[in-house]
Amino acid sequence: MTTVERQPTQSVAARLSDQDISDAWIYLLGRLLITRQQQVDFDEEGFVWNELLHRKPGQVDWPNPNLDVAYSEAWVAIDAHSFLLVTVPVIEGRYYVVEFLNGWGETVANINERVYPDHPNGLFAVCLEGSNVEIPIGAQRVDVPVKVSRVLLRVELGANWDEAIALQHQFKFRIHGNPELPAIPRTVIFDMAALPGVEAFDSAALALDTERDLSPGMETLQANSRAIAAAIEDPVERERIDRIVRQKAHRDFAAAAPYIGRGSIRNGWARPACCGHWGDDWLTRTTVNYGGIWANVFEEVLYYRGALDSDGKDLEADGTYTLTFPADDLPSKYAKYFWSVIAVDRLHRRVLPNPLDRFLLNKESKLTYSDDGSLTLYFAPDQPTVAPQGNWLPTKGKPWSLTFRFYGPRGGVADGSYFPPSLIKR
Repeated sequence: MTTVERQPTQSVAARLSDQDISDAWIYLLGRLLITRQQQVDFDEEGFVWNELLHRKPGQVDWPNPNLDVAYSEAWVAIDAHSFLLVTVPVIEGRYYVVEFLNGWGETVANINERVYPDHPNGLFAVCLEGSNVEIPIGAQRVDVPVKVSRVLLRVELGANWDEAIALQHQFKFRIHGNPELPAIPRTVIFDMAALPGVEAFDSAALALDTERDLSPGMETLQANSRAIAAAIEDPVERERIDRIVRQKAHRDFAAAAPYIGRGSIRNGWARPACCGHWGDDWLTRTTVNYGGIWANVFEEVLYYRGALDSDGKDLEADGTYTLTFPADDLPSKYAKYFWSVIAVDRLHRRVLPNPLDRFLLNKESKLTYSDDGSLTLYFAPDQPTVAPQGNWLPTKGKPWSLTFRFYGPRGGVADGSYFPPSLIKR
């Protein structure tokens, strides 16, 4: 029998093209953004496994938050012999969702009356798929394909914040059984404005070994990531890979970001090709994890990003812009539940501080409509003289962009044919 020599991993990496290395880095970054946030959550934000952390409105600290909902958060760990019991209060006429995501940012379950119309409230037992656990009588079983989940509870604030917050605190988590709690993956930590270079691959094995990617067709990208991780033990290879990452991968990622990966731009607004359920679109997944981590699926919400004006130019930090909706095409036409538009700085994707503490515009903003029924929103560092106060969002301080959300997408937002009108520079 002839013995076939196995090629060393380093030689495999040496055969990869610069594009292969760039793709592997962007793919891996999608996971590292999650592990980075997990470390922040446990080390700085006070998370405890399987405990629901209720946030005050506006308290969350991650890229591109939705500030017209009350958030609660958790990291959940279950196994074949345990489950999480979730208590959902009776909620009528107000949007809510309990979203479970895996370690790549894939939405693996949603709990609300849309998914479970015959069981909109009460007890829900979140179980590992295939497990044989005894759940309480009357509880709705919810199977998830992973042992570890990141949870986001969203309750629409609406006009009555006190009522929303009271409902938020009626959601309860209780673990049944004694699941083995996993170690926090201590992958590379980085600032969102200074993405890692070759050091990303120092964490490749840990990142990949601690969370199975549910997306199909990722075998080559994973193999390439592991091959590069082994190759950079050689200082010469490490320097070469770092140069490719910083000169090409960073540039490739920056080029994909305006389109939200493989999305499309119309009227200066970018719409992602997919969200929450990624299929094999790892590029969109990474750009969303970077620009708006913990996104949900299109059935729940549709996100548009506005960074260009009607001439296709970048929005100016100190510019004044208007966004006008005709009377027969108002934002409410496309949202079953609610809509909102928020301004965030382009570097860290955080809201822009301002004396009014006003960070978004929505139906609760005491909007003034024109005599013909149209709606004009204003985005400017200082209130334009012609702008009603409720129609103005302050944008002073940093280069910024907008995120427009439609909760309960319908019509052209749901089918992909609609984009918000262009932003007009004044």
